[in-house]
Amino acid sequence: MALNHTYRAGSVQQEAAVGMGAQLLLLMLLGTPLGLGAAGWLTGLAFACATWAVLARALRRSGLRSFGPANRVTLGRAALVGGVTALVADSLPGGSPVPPLVGLTAVALILDGVDGRVARRTGTCSLLGARFDMEVDAFLILVLSVHVALDLGAWVLLIGAMRYAFVAAARIWPWLTAPLPPSTARKTVAALQGVLLLTAGTEILPRPWNTGVVLLALALLTWSFGRDVAGLWRAGGPRRGVVSGCH
Repeated sequence: MALNHTYRAGSVQQEAAVGMGAQLLLLMLLGTPLGLGAAGWLTGLAFACATWAVLARALRRSGLRSFGPANRVTLGRAALVGGVTALVADSLPGGSPVPPLVGLTAVALILDGVDGRVARRTGTCSLLGARFDMEVDAFLILVLSVHVALDLGAWVLLIGAMRYAFVAAARIWPWLTAPLPPSTARKTVAALQGVLLLTAGTEILPRPWNTGVVLLALALLTWSFGRDVAGLWRAGGPRRGVVSGCH
């Protein structure tokens, strides 16, 4: 029994390592035709290593016996986000190759609606899967915020930083860690962030329109976080509740 458990744990870890391999392959595919610079390569490699290390540690703690199809989809999304991160890092001195950035981001956003459905249909919902999905989403929004901020200004970074500010605040006020009830509005606002930032990042609209699009994203996100914080405040601290493991 112990040997079987060790084998399954090793198998799960190996599947997580595949994501790092996929990330390296994507960087090579991007680097050859686009001439990805040192900043892009180093950032992409750092993202791949950090993702694998954090995920491997989380898998050991969770004790999952199977990685699951939904987590495989999320792992693929993480590789795409790593590619987007590399392209944005490579663009910091100047313009970025918009077509590949838009393509990778669009696929990552589309797949965001796939992993949760796969988890529910296969009965493989887990807290780790939900957290993995959320972290990938949050980092993609942060990277897109950096990309758009290069044109519209540093204020756009408020969008990408808001979720991390919430996490930091929860270390000071533990009542912010209480479980939130499921919310269609929250999911909708979260999904719109990527779409609106990507729209502004393509620069197909006039600059004033792009500013309006990003302001809309910031307003919606501020409303969503404010609504959740107010709800947690009314709850008066950590409370028992049903926490969904589906992402």
